[in-house]
Amino acid sequence: MRTIIKILAVAILVSVPLSLRGQYDIEQFFFRGRQALVEGKYSRAIDNFNILIRLDDSLYEAYFFRGIAKYNLGDFVGAETDFNSALEINPIYTPAYHYRAITLSRAGKYDLALKDFDEAVGLRPDYTGLYFSRGVTYFLSQQFEKAIADFDRFIRFEPKESGAYLNRGASYLFVGDTLKALDDYRKAITLNSFESEGYIRRSRIYYAQNKLEDAIADLDKAIEIDSTNTFAYFNRALMRYDQGNVKGALDDFRQVLIREPSNALTLYNRALIRCQIGDFNQALDDFDKVLNINPNNVLAYYNRALLFMELGRYRDAMNDLSSAINLYPDFAKAYMNRSYVKNMLGQYTSAQQDYKIAQDKISKYVTSTADSAGRAAFADTTKRYDALLALDSDFAKRDFSDELLQHRNVEIALKPLYKFVPATNEAITELPKDLTVKYENADFENFLENFPIEILFKAVYGTVVIDNYDKVKEAVEEEIAVSDSHQMLFAKGIIDANNRLYNAALISYDNAIKYASDNVYYYINRGVLQSEMIDFISSIESNVQVLSLDDSGNTMARVQDHNYRNYDYTPAIHDMKKASALMPEFPYIYYNLGNLYCQSGDLPEAIVQYTKALELYPNLAEAYYNRGLVLIYVKDREKGCMDMSKAGELGIPEAYSVINKYCVDE
Repeated sequence: MRTIIKILAVAILVSVPLSLRGQYDIEQFFFRGRQALVEGKYSRAIDNFNILIRLDDSLYEAYFFRGIAKYNLGDFVGAETDFNSALEINPIYTPAYHYRAITLSRAGKYDLALKDFDEAVGLRPDYTGLYFSRGVTYFLSQQFEKAIADFDRFIRFEPKESGAYLNRGASYLFVGDTLKALDDYRKAITLNSFESEGYIRRSRIYYAQNKLEDAIADLDKAIEIDSTNTFAYFNRALMRYDQGNVKGALDDFRQVLIREPSNALTLYNRALIRCQIGDFNQALDDFDKVLNINPNNVLAYYNRALLFMELGRYRDAMNDLSSAINLYPDFAKAYMNRSYVKNMLGQYTSAQQDYKIAQDKISKYVTSTADSAGRAAFADTTKRYDALLALDSDFAKRDFSDELLQHRNVEIALKPLYKFVPATNEAITELPKDLTVKYENADFENFLENFPIEILFKAVYGTVVIDNYDKVKEAVEEEIAVSDSHQMLFAKGIIDANNRLYNAALISYDNAIKYASDNVYYYINRGVLQSEMIDFISSIESNVQVLSLDDSGNTMARVQDHNYRNYDYTPAIHDMKKASALMPEFPYIYYNLGNLYCQSGDLPEAIVQYTKALELYPNLAEAYYNRGLVLIYVKDREKGCMDMSKAGELGIPEAYSVINKYCVDE
């Protein structure tokens, strides 16, 4: 049996000679790219602008529009790089200064952003949008008077833009002019009565003025306009609680948690209310969730300890109070309560020591000049630590973040190993041949051209569905029965591995290598198979170690079972190293080694191997993606995010999800 095939490689774009430019309609690619931007199809837009840049790398607008697409995907590193490229080509291109300034501002680089805004205003002083954007940057950098001045300029030209009044109103609040802020919010509502934001902001002023009825009425309207706005529900819950409407407050917190189940601040506030109404078990559950999300939250430990004391669980209370004290050593009330708990447990000497420490803390606090945001404030025994927290609370800022939190504890999912798999009949959309090219290597192409069954070389999870599976397998087995063809043995191994017949596949690969010990591709697939066998066994035993990142980009290693044990990837690594010795110029081997070292826990060596792969083939998108994940994991976030940006540019859409989680400073 012999079926000659063409390899269906993953499409990777490479540089195109300028002589090809005349063969394509440049304006058509511009149109497609801009249309994709308008439709919010940013990855598709990037694909089109990639083509333009490869056709002619002097097209500054192609870099500019690609930068906008990356910005909208949350890739600020990549966006800034593209705006830089546009300005290198055309140093007086005002939109590039404008959008680079916005990007820099979004990344917290306010001084650089303001320099770009000044440059843009110098080039185009009549470009009113610049004043709006610069006003936002002044606001974010806490230069509120300058922000007001820019919003004034913008409003003179655009008096019907409600967003400008909302932003100027917020600026007025920070300079203490509540009346002007209120006037601006009213104006914004008049201009756009179907936007919830104006009502929410005005409600906050009414709330500060103790006009609860007016504040709640505004939030009712905001929720009527947008029933998914969790910020409106959260604020209304606080106001309803202040009215004594506990049921209404709990209902609103429930609405927030339906949409954001791991919203830490909402869970914390609900726990406090449940404590107050005697719903102790549910309150305990909420505190547990808060501490699972944020294990460094001192107030959650303290209040859970009070709940444990109410339930008579004194040892649990002592543990939580100790955790609170470890986090904030000046927390006098925690010492006092721990003293009480130790007395209840009969630890009288230790209890006396805690009581003495508490008194010392209180004495120091009395003479301290530290404000309420300082650590010494925890020594203030007159302050309530079981009050509901608003979003602008001192403690909310420090312990919960100054926004509604969502917990996103995401496992690192490496792009899989490259291997040979059976070909499928999937339709593959390809760009014109001149613009698309697979990895070029004569030996690799010759191997594929002369292999007896259709196969792909790709990074793929699990199995692929192939047509005429039974017939193909039967034909391969018949050929093996009458000959010792190592190609047919390798083909059988590919088919069996695809169906998770690991032992049968391993035997076939072993026999193929016995007859052709110098075939690099056989070692690659055998190495991948051995890795997959380990992963399969470990998944059954629920002992897979996963690398994970929390919301702030902090790293941790956890295991899914307390009986976790290491698995030995040495045989797989040995096969890949043998392959690299046979074909040192083949980049996919080093990519696979990067994965194997990562799975083995040797992250520095994984980075080394991914880097080797990219040195040999700079367009290997999966290598950028995986190296980026590892770099973020080891807290080299800047380099990791740059890699992730490149992975997204080369066509891996998941890169932008990672960028939005770990590369964006809130």
